[in-house]
Parts: sequence; C-alpha cells; structure tokens
Amino acid sequence: MNAHRHLKLTESLSSERSTALARRPAKAEAEAAIRTLIAYAGDDPAREGLAGTPERVARSFDEFYAGYFEDPVAILQRTFEEIEGYDELVLLRDIPFVSHCEHHLAPIIGRAHVGYLPRARVVGISKLARVVEVYARRMQIQEKMTAQIANTIQHVLEPLGVGVVIEAEHHCMTTRGVGKPGVTMTTSTLLGAFRDNAETRREFQLLIRG
Repeated sequence: MNAHRHLKLTESLSSERSTALARRPAKAEAEAAIRTLIAYAGDDPAREGLAGTPERVARSFDEFYAGYFEDPVAILQRTFEEIEGYDELVLLRDIPFVSHCEHHLAPIIGRAHVGYLPRARVVGISKLARVVEVYARRMQIQEKMTAQIANTIQHVLEPLGVGVVIEAEHHCMTTRGVGKPGVTMTTSTLLGAFRDNAETRREFQLLIRG
C-alpha cells in the first residue's frame, strides 16, 4: 500500500492501543465495580457462590475485549507473492465469532464471510480469521465491525476489491427489550471490484451462500 497511508494507519492503530492501555483501571478497581453491579442486581457479592465472581468476570473481560490490544495491520503484514498469476476470488466463509454490543454489553454471536480479489499477493487464510477476531473482541455495533474488517484488508493488501458479509444474532434484542429470539442481522461492506463489478459481486454472493 502507499507508504504514507500505511504509516498513518499504523500510527492510528498504535495510538488506539496506547490510549486503551493508559485508561485501563487496575484489576482491583474492575473487581470492585463488578461487586457493585452484583449488589445493584439485588444479590450479595460476599455470599459463597458469588465471592469469586468479580475475579472471574474481570478475567473474562481480558478475553472478551482482547482486540483493543492487538494490531490487525501487523497480522496482515506477511504476504505471499509467488501465486503463479492467480487472480480469482479468495473467500473464507463461515468464520464464527463472538462480540459484544456497545449499548448493553450483550453478546453478538455470528459468522463472517471475507473475500478479496488479489492484485499481486495473498495472505495466509488464518490471518483473515484473526482480523475478524481482533475486531470482534471489542465493544461493537455490527455495521462498524463489518466496515473495519473490509477497510483494514483493503488498506494493507491493496487487492482489486474486498467483500465482507456478517450475519449475527444480537442478544440485546433476543434476550431483553423487544425479545425476538432467532432474528439475524446481516451487514455487508463491498469495496473496489466487489462494489463496481456486478459479475464479481454476484460470484461473491453465490459463494457465501454455499
């Protein structure tokens, strides 16, 4: 990619990670906050069954939101140029993920389909799944997550186009509020040839349907 754009994107993501680390409270503060929430819910945080819950919840936050401290650009850095002229669609389908909505911290459980049309190089397919994971492990709205994945792949790999489709169930809707279980939300971001070329877009859409 353009060296200036690459530097700007890398610096922006580095700044985001630094800010996340700088504003992160101590683990003891997090555990105290969880005890407060347990009491707010109406239970006794000191009773036997809940005594270890604040520590366990804090550890689960380390896992749920690890994406704030990972660099999706670095994940995509190692590419392969010996592709024998391959210039057809590369697609990774049905990548499972768990995220959390930024409005209620309720789970978003779904799958992502990620495709790109290589220009001169490809990336290991596990790296595409890892980029999905980095953005999923943050407080999100699905629309933003879809765009983040597509834009990062486009910026780093500079392919002819990128397509990302995400299908997910939002527990903030299915287990509370309107209470409609089984409803799935679908979002997509199409860049380059996936947006401009009807045949490429059609091939991508057919392939993700299996």
